[in-house]
Amino acid sequence: MYDVVLVDDEQIILQGLSKVFPWAQYHCRVVDTAVDGHQALTLIHQKRPQILFTDIRMPNMDGLSMIAALRSEFPHLQIAVLTAFRDFDYAQRAIQLGVCRYLLKPSRMDELHEAVASMTANLAEISPATANALEEDDDPEAGGFVVRAAIRFMEEHYAEHLSLSEVAENVYVSQWHLSKLINRYTKQSFFDLLNKCRVQRSQEMLSDPMFKVNEVAYAVGYADVAHFSRIFKKVTGKTPMEFRSGLK
Repeated sequence: MYDVVLVDDEQIILQGLSKVFPWAQYHCRVVDTAVDGHQALTLIHQKRPQILFTDIRMPNMDGLSMIAALRSEFPHLQIAVLTAFRDFDYAQRAIQLGVCRYLLKPSRMDELHEAVASMTANLAEISPATANALEEDDDPEAGGFVVRAAIRFMEEHYAEHLSLSEVAENVYVSQWHLSKLINRYTKQSFFDLLNKCRVQRSQEMLSDPMFKVNEVAYAVGYADVAHFSRIFKKVTGKTPMEFRSGLK
């Protein structure tokens, strides 16, 4: 029996899919539903379903990021998108991330049957123990997407008191999984990447003599000037003052 989770912010759709579609015909059962991405992620980690039907245009949710996060942790999870969002490029990107079917609302019953038949056929080729396991060999496309999204978030928020858990929450994965992905795809740690973002911005500011070194340190997210100087030298090989002097 394959477990299914449904995600949509419209209750009528959740109820309709749960009750109208003949899941048992495909040896499936709906184990739970969610109304947003974060709730869906919690459920998926708890229930470990083999099939997910989800909308991708819901409040407080980046659909592609959620799909990438799930595919990076559960490479055998069968995902079907059910949405009213008609955008070819978006659909193509979702498929590149491993979505099995991209269905437009209102979907016909034959389309749903075909999607479920295809996903269960895929699962039939995978052993039950593997189908819902956390894999070491994650989907490269999805894993890379998650890391790039994390780096973009860091580049936008480097000046804040940024933590690994905050970045991980923004890209829909656990901090443990994000740390693993960053190390795998960049060969660096989270703090290496964060310090790199901060130092790059600080170099721009140091090129302007109106900014004092301590002002630059605070502006890029360091509360301690001595710590900023140590990190700056570690990354560039020079102290902030040596870097500034070399610009003259």
